[in-house]
Amino acid sequence: MLKAAEAIVRFLVEEGVDTVFGYPGGYIVHVYEALRKSDIRHILVRQESAAAHSANGYARVSGKTGVCIATSGPGATNLITGIATAYMDSIPLVVLTGQVPSSMIGRDVFQEADITGATESFTKHNYLVKDASQLPRIFREAFHIASTGRPGPVLIDLPHDIQAEDIPCNYPETVQITGYKPTVKGHAGQIKRALKAIAESERPLILAGGGVNLSRAHAELLTFSEKSGIPVVHTLMGKGAFPSNHAHYVGMIGTHGFSYANEAVRMADLMVFIGARIADRTAGGTQILPENMSIVHIDVDPAEIGKIVGTQVPLVGDLGQILKKMNEKIKRKDTSAWLETLGTMKTEETYKTGSLVNPKKAIRVLSGKLNDTAIMVADVGQNQFWTARHFDDLPGRKFMTSGGMGTMGYGIPAAVGAKIAAPERQVVAVTGDGGFQMSIFELGTIAANNIDLKMVLFNNSHLGMVREIQKRVFGQTGHIALEKNPNFVMLASAYGIKGVRVTSDDELEAAFDQALGHKGPFLVECVVDPDESTL
Repeated sequence: MLKAAEAIVRFLVEEGVDTVFGYPGGYIVHVYEALRKSDIRHILVRQESAAAHSANGYARVSGKTGVCIATSGPGATNLITGIATAYMDSIPLVVLTGQVPSSMIGRDVFQEADITGATESFTKHNYLVKDASQLPRIFREAFHIASTGRPGPVLIDLPHDIQAEDIPCNYPETVQITGYKPTVKGHAGQIKRALKAIAESERPLILAGGGVNLSRAHAELLTFSEKSGIPVVHTLMGKGAFPSNHAHYVGMIGTHGFSYANEAVRMADLMVFIGARIADRTAGGTQILPENMSIVHIDVDPAEIGKIVGTQVPLVGDLGQILKKMNEKIKRKDTSAWLETLGTMKTEETYKTGSLVNPKKAIRVLSGKLNDTAIMVADVGQNQFWTARHFDDLPGRKFMTSGGMGTMGYGIPAAVGAKIAAPERQVVAVTGDGGFQMSIFELGTIAANNIDLKMVLFNNSHLGMVREIQKRVFGQTGHIALEKNPNFVMLASAYGIKGVRVTSDDELEAAFDQALGHKGPFLVECVVDPDESTL
């Protein structure tokens, strides 16, 4: 027999958890006492939303399930945006929340919130624990559900009294969940149909989505493209799935993608969707997809196939396993003319010089200085697309952002998690002045843990993306000026974090050299013209 809170920590160890992100409170203290006596590293964030985002970044880099913890009531509700962010981008998390004692649930007592009800629509599954003896099964199931099939967050709500009970500490070796049997192997008949459709096409095109990054099927995708001769475009979340210096690379598609990449989609007669949801930003509401196009859609989640666009050949299963099978049988197509046509459509971007920093050039300069294993984490807003369009996807690099939910304030805490997962790699967080102020509290976490994170802040004193949309739609703007912005470099220095302010392109080289050469966290603030657009 073991106290339930101590058993919970043992379960985390059994699942290979070595780091958790959290913020303690009264109704989760039993778990925190057990954590204190364990070897698990706890990162104390400065607000609960950062715990979810940091666990998200940790999961995406480590390949493991991220874990975050908060207390009941406001602690749990502060996690909600981070949970929804992970759900939309299919990131495996196990979220632990404290809850009021079982006998008080439903009485609106101090710091009570129905967190399982509140998160039902954007967790893969959740549990309100009513019987402490079920904890071994619940934790085993939670980690299994979070990390298999289409990954996602699972929440376990732990009443205060449940944490203090004594339970048998026998952790199940296997999982049996009625009705939950994700398909992993692709159907042989459908693979045959997909290969036939590719063989009969003249202008095939691969669309790589975020599923390639999640399943870590980069090598299989590269082999598939090279053996078949098919060129590759990608979604925002699919950035990094295919190296941008490869001859078959075309570029990012979508509302903020490259025009020549979108045109390639319009010209294709067959597309192979690989781990892509085909959401509105990807296909502009499917406007760029020709009506007569044939589609092969490979995804681990059968609900995504055919949800947005009609699919001739559906293939459900793990991308890596399916691509391996297809690579065994795929025959090289003569796509030389098609590749040549696409090559002539590509245009090199030129960077205009103004009185302030050109953010596109800034990302290009920074990209050239980072090594081949660098991790770039973009926040949301204009900075997201400046980074996505101008950061080079070299083999070994990684790009991360909040795609489905588009969560401002994601970048810095997610980068914290990424750096903790891979302390040996360069990690850069790019954000705007709006998103930075939504996560500014995490400078405390960075400083306290001396996290060697480089931050690039594009300051245009506006909510730039909203301003850009307002100008395009209404011809005028309003309520988007960030008046009285602080001195960001001085603010960072209050935490003991060094920084520099850059006001022209001529200063970029020296600023980035200083940042990358500094051991410890560093902020580079770039002053940007508010009229600078994403495209």
